[in-house]
Amino acid sequence: MKRFFVRLFTMMIGLFLFALGIIITIKANIGYAPWDVLHAGLARTLGFNIGTMSVLVGLIIVIISALLGETLGLGTIFNMLCIGTFMNLILLIDVIPLAKNMIFGTIMLISGLFVISLGTYYYIKSGFGAGPRDNLMVMLTKKTKLPVGVCRFIIEFFATLGGWLLGGMVGIGTVISVVAIGLCVQITFKVLRFDVTSVKHESLKDTLAFFMAKRKNT
Repeated sequence: MKRFFVRLFTMMIGLFLFALGIIITIKANIGYAPWDVLHAGLARTLGFNIGTMSVLVGLIIVIISALLGETLGLGTIFNMLCIGTFMNLILLIDVIPLAKNMIFGTIMLISGLFVISLGTYYYIKSGFGAGPRDNLMVMLTKKTKLPVGVCRFIIEFFATLGGWLLGGMVGIGTVISVVAIGLCVQITFKVLRFDVTSVKHESLKDTLAFFMAKRKNT
């Protein structure tokens, strides 16, 4: 049981860092990352906070994934709920400055991507399953038989296009995010000597079975 709560704490650290990294990239003020373009465009159109739209978009994706038979984990649910909530809290505290020029903005953007990468490390390390948007990528890959990289590009392209049409900020930072996020994750995982393939993810069914077994033993 102790190990379970250590994993849960590790996941929460990862989700908070992920949210913090997103806000840093937004405050860089040179263009949002693809999903954040969509969240910001929806927030502007519907009058919600960007974090709230992140939660709602995640919820829609989770429902679609569940209906199509994708495996969901505790991490999927927490990812959907916590990242957007943490984003709203960080924005409410308002301690991250807005970049005033391209140089400072680029530095902030790259820093934010590395914070997201560190959050990804802790989040994946916990082994509680993929987030809603990762599930969507997996689902599209299975349904279309296209390479995973192509499916990721298709999803992020339409997320960016939809967000831009709704007024989300697209700029050089959007391009940098698409190109650099993979490299930042790779560098972070290499420095931390983390092999992502070694993680065995736990489904909601597995988590429930674990607690039922613990209950029987007490």
